[in-house]
Amino acid sequence: MTNLNLISEYKCFDGNLGFYSHASTTCNSEMRFAVYLPPQATQKPVPVLYFLSGLTCTEENFMVKAGAQRYAAKYGLMLVAPDTSPRNTGIAGEDDDWDFGTGAGFYVDATEQPWRSHYQMYTYIVQELPALITTNFPVQPEKQGIFGHSMGGHGALVCAMRNPQLYKSVSAFAPITAPMQCPWGQKAFSRYLGSQQENWRAYDASELVKQLGYHSLILIDQGTTDKFLTEQLLPEVFKQSCVDVNQPLNLRYQEGYDHSYYFISSWIADHIRHHAIALIS
Repeated sequence: MTNLNLISEYKCFDGNLGFYSHASTTCNSEMRFAVYLPPQATQKPVPVLYFLSGLTCTEENFMVKAGAQRYAAKYGLMLVAPDTSPRNTGIAGEDDDWDFGTGAGFYVDATEQPWRSHYQMYTYIVQELPALITTNFPVQPEKQGIFGHSMGGHGALVCAMRNPQLYKSVSAFAPITAPMQCPWGQKAFSRYLGSQQENWRAYDASELVKQLGYHSLILIDQGTTDKFLTEQLLPEVFKQSCVDVNQPLNLRYQEGYDHSYYFISSWIADHIRHHAIALIS
């Protein structure tokens, strides 16, 4: 495999789950990701679904906890889960905060020093990683979808709206939908992108949907007992932006569910189905 280091692999629902590392030219560091190849991939190229994880996560959390492989095998979808940031870059302070730096790349291309030399997660997700996947795995590159959780839900919405030709479908679990208006987003954006808030709009789903929209229905699930709901996630802001421009949105509030992977695993089947409908023709 071109430029890939296989760390470990496991049989799973008659498919194959592999964990990989590679030298990223975009992030100027080693990056890791996980790939689930469904059993159908031994016979023919398959569509691919990217999952972006949330704060503090790695490439492992989704594959271990979400229960997605069962449904990916059913529909014949490849799953790809990248890490959430560069790691061990030597940048002073990168490990100081759980919600900034390591494990908290926010899927933006940093423009500020010292972060800009490594934290180029947006370009990594939409350009370098898909090119790597297409080169090394039996994938149908014209059939890509993207989804994510929390910070990763933010990333999925941003990537999809800014690159509608790349992503045929998008969904999110408890996404940070208006990062310009919440503490997590303000902290990350001010440090990665600088003080000019106009530059933040390119990474704010509630702003982007008004500018760009998206070509198909957006699915979002949000737990009602999520402790981050009112201060950090702000789904009502995104909903209003969608209403303003007639963007199709299915925002579902799930009673009693929190922000955890227990919540994700409870609704993962619906999300995989949402993407399968768009990706399998």
